[in-house]
Amino acid sequence: MAVSGIISAIVIGLILGLLGKLVAPGKQSIPIWLTIIVGIVAAFVGTAIARGIGYADTKGIDWLEIITQVVLAAIGVSLAASLYGKRKVKG
Repeated sequence: MAVSGIISAIVIGLILGLLGKLVAPGKQSIPIWLTIIVGIVAAFVGTAIARGIGYADTKGIDWLEIITQVVLAAIGVSLAASLYGKRKVKG
């Protein structure tokens, strides 16, 4: 994978992760690196779902694919926040 591909994945992951944080209910106290990882995973899984169902092959912007990715990012951010919060030691 080229450096530009890695940078693109990080940028897309950041955007999707932040959109997921906006859509998810409540406050998510997770670090930015975890937000990026959730966004990258949501991008890959959302694209796979959209292509599998067949609504990702349109001319122009694939809005349904983007909506799928944002919904998956919101679910992922909520899940990551609940798991990450339990991991912290309260003293």
